[in-house]
Parts: sequence; C-alpha cells; structure tokens
Amino acid sequence: MVTFATQLLGAALSQTAAPLPPAADYGFLSSVLGAGFGEKCVMAVLGCISIVSWGIMLHKGQTVRRAVRESEIFLDSFWGSKRLDAIYQRSQELKESPVGQVFRAGYIELAKLRKKSEGALDSHASEDTQLGDLESIERSMKRAATAELTALESMIPFLATAASTSPFIGLLGTVIGIINAFADIGQMGNANLATVAPAIGGALVATAFGLFAAIPAVVGYNFFVTRIRTIETEMQNFSADFLNIIKRHFF
Repeated sequence: MVTFATQLLGAALSQTAAPLPPAADYGFLSSVLGAGFGEKCVMAVLGCISIVSWGIMLHKGQTVRRAVRESEIFLDSFWGSKRLDAIYQRSQELKESPVGQVFRAGYIELAKLRKKSEGALDSHASEDTQLGDLESIERSMKRAATAELTALESMIPFLATAASTSPFIGLLGTVIGIINAFADIGQMGNANLATVAPAIGGALVATAFGLFAAIPAVVGYNFFVTRIRTIETEMQNFSADFLNIIKRHFF
C-alpha cells in the first residue's frame, strides 16, 4: 500500500515538474514578421513615406533656422547702419536671409533708377515718374519675397500629403489583413485564437505604421507653415519700412 502511494506521489510530482509549452508571441515585432505579403507591401510604402518625411523635416529645419538667424542679424545691421551700400555688402554675406534678399532686390532697382535719373537731361522728375519708380522698386521687392517664399515652401506640401494619406494607406493594409484572416478561417473551418491572432495582428500593425508616418508629418507641416508665415510677415513689414525710407530720402 505504501509502495503504491509512493508511486502515485512520484507520478504527480513528475507531471507537476514537466515544463509548460511556450506561450505564443503576439508582440509588435512578431505581428510585423507574421503579416501577409499585402500588409508588408503597405508597411514598406509607409516606411518609405516616413523616411522621406523625416528627411524633409530635418532639411527644412536647418534651412528655416538659418533663415531666421540670418534675418535677425541682417535687421540688426540694417537698423544700426546709416549707409545703404554698407548694408548691401552685409546682405551679400547673409545669402540665407530672406529679408536680406528683399533688400538686395530693392537696392539694386533703386540704384538703376538713380543712375537713369542722373543721366537724364531733366534732373527734376515729375510726380508721376517718381510714383512709377516707387512702384518699380516695390514690384522688384515683391518678386524677391515671392521667390524666397517659394524656396522656403518647397517640399512642405509633401508633408501635408503624407499626413493626409498615410492613415488611409495603413487602413488599406488592415483591410487586406482582415480579408486574409477570414480566408484562413474559412480554410481551417475554425476561428480559435491561434488561427485568428497572427492575421489580425499583422492587419492592425499596418494601421499603426500609417499613424507612425502621419503624426510626425502633421506636426512638422504645422510647425514649418507657422515659421514660414512669420518670415513672410517680416518680409512684408521690412518692405513697407524700406519703401518709406526710400520715399523720404530719394523722392
């Protein structure tokens, strides 16, 4: 009797000490690796969009930062100097300053008009002629401001496109994954967790990739649009101030 009880106890202990089967891994990386071909294609596209978006944001971040810094330096030099030729020389050194480029355009046009008026027989220009000269200077400054604004805004629309389309591309991958999951269920004839979980995980990961690509693009787009609008306002204010200075001293 004791021997039989001992055998039963040994069998129970051996069953208790037996290792449990490893639990299935349904983590993020496993879901990515276990996704279907369609979902992986969608994730690859979203990965490329995200890489391009980050590249644009890094490049534009440096460009806008230099533009803001050099514009501040130029404005300090402009208001601290009384000679336009010295300011013009300073603007040539600050090529990344949009405000400096606007000044250069106005100064060059002013120099052309002054040279033209000095070579004319009648040194006293009429009021209509002076008004036309002022408009010519203003147009040249507006063209320069438009060119600088176009350069600053280049590649920024891609961020808006990435922000608006990436969630839908990720949703496409999710739909493809769900369809594949139902196809697997139909083939196997059951819908237990082991059958459904890998396909559903891969489908949901595609949506996550879409959000990973869209959220930074939205933040970057709003940031750069705000900074560029600030620079545009600075160019407009400077143009108005410079035109007033030209009107008082040259016309």
